[in-house]
Amino acid sequence: MNPQTYVYQCIARATKDHGTTDLFGLMGDANLFMVDSFVRECGGKFIPAAHEGSSILMAAAYAHVSGKVGVATVTHGPALANCVTALTETTRGHAPLVILAGDTPSDNPRHLQSIDQRELVKVTGAGFTQLRTPATVAEDVAQAFYRAQVERRPIVLNMPADFMWQNAEYATRILDVFTKPGGVAEGDVLDNAIGMIASARRPLILAGGGAINAREQLVRLADRLEAPLATTLRAKGLFSDHPYNIDIFGTLSTPAAYDLMAQSDCIICFGTSLHDFTTDRGKLMKGKRIIQVDTHPTAIGGALHPDAALVADAGLAAETISYWLNEAEIPPSGFTRELDTAALTTHVASSGKAPDGFVNYVDTLKRLEVALPEDRILVTDGGRFMTEVWCRLSVPNPQSFVNTANFGAIGLGLQEAVGAAVAAPDRPVVLFSGDGGFMMGGINEFNTAVRLGLDLIVIIANDSAYGAEHIQFVDRQMNPSLTEFNWPSFAEVATSLGGEGFEVRSNDQLEAALKTLENRNGPVLIDLRLDPADVPAMRI
Repeated sequence: MNPQTYVYQCIARATKDHGTTDLFGLMGDANLFMVDSFVRECGGKFIPAAHEGSSILMAAAYAHVSGKVGVATVTHGPALANCVTALTETTRGHAPLVILAGDTPSDNPRHLQSIDQRELVKVTGAGFTQLRTPATVAEDVAQAFYRAQVERRPIVLNMPADFMWQNAEYATRILDVFTKPGGVAEGDVLDNAIGMIASARRPLILAGGGAINAREQLVRLADRLEAPLATTLRAKGLFSDHPYNIDIFGTLSTPAAYDLMAQSDCIICFGTSLHDFTTDRGKLMKGKRIIQVDTHPTAIGGALHPDAALVADAGLAAETISYWLNEAEIPPSGFTRELDTAALTTHVASSGKAPDGFVNYVDTLKRLEVALPEDRILVTDGGRFMTEVWCRLSVPNPQSFVNTANFGAIGLGLQEAVGAAVAAPDRPVVLFSGDGGFMMGGINEFNTAVRLGLDLIVIIANDSAYGAEHIQFVDRQMNPSLTEFNWPSFAEVATSLGGEGFEVRSNDQLEAALKTLENRNGPVLIDLRLDPADVPAMRI
């Protein structure tokens, strides 16, 4: 680039130089020229969202599915303020994101849309970095990308609008990131951990989101120990084809798997912070030796105190443990020889009944598990319906499962489904959303999916209510009518927005809707009409 290059062009070029091909966002005064340069001069793709917060959620799902840093851009003032929930959700989900946030001119502190961006971002838990001068653009962008990767959270890069048309020279600046420690430290802690594992008679291996790249090493360790394998929700699908996979550990387990976990005497935990829902608020960890392995020291000991802790990469730690077990000629435990794997993965059956005009939710999920495309990416919004989806719908691997419940919000699923579809355009994306969540954040971005021509199947669990609140009134024998809504026809809404919609009130209508999926062309919405009393209680 020549010396007359402008700052907005330098930002676009630096973003592209970090491997960014897809930029999610919504344009405004402080970022429109940068977006234009990214597309027209750098050959990038811009995915325009209907709401600023949506762009951050799209980028988060894109990062999860693609394995790259997700990048989004918004403008100043109310635009960034609209992103508070999305930033909190993605921070708690440890999404590596860079948010290019335009700001009002630094020489006009009384600008109508001026806001203290640093303080706003701080409350969400995301990181903040400042574009310092026109001369430091490349270094500042590189710092944002570096921090996003090593801190595993969104980093907001503040870009003052008055910089954009200033001249600047550009030179590529990229900080290489080392994401794994060089080895597993030796010493008493390692010896004690291996001793606990060697003496265990009913060991179990638990993998979380921080261990999804260590599948083969964990499987080899499990086979060596003859130990069953389980995952947290974030690692759903990691061991899906292993004969001794017992699926999700904790409150989402089958009754038989829960009993097995309770009987275990040693749990070796890789890449999980041991959330309350994973441990059933500590109940599943009582009376057991706990070994916790994680690359991030802050993940260890936050929920419960392990008997041994290793700050190490999951794969390297598993290999090291296997090596010393072999050196000491420790025999396998034999624990898996006792298991009935079919019982361990069988969830409670439904009643098989539903009032006229409704479908049975659990039976419908069983049918959808078979009928939906096998190579799907599964995305779930928040709501009472979601735990049954987590338990009964399978995915091929953890990268194919996007969970939007890190902040306990609803109305975030459709946005993340768009990001997942952009990351994997050759695969179908299936979103499960509740009716309240779809009304809150789904309708506006359903049209985004239509505009982009995405292969998206939206399943609405529609009980015409805020279900989690509805059941609380019912449980206390109170009138739940304040939680009930007479929504518009979601099938008609989907069709009016350019997609294809189907209302399902019977098994015959379900089969007719599923048949049309074979020849779908663009986003499809299936509105499952449910009796609010039929949806099982949440398992968390």
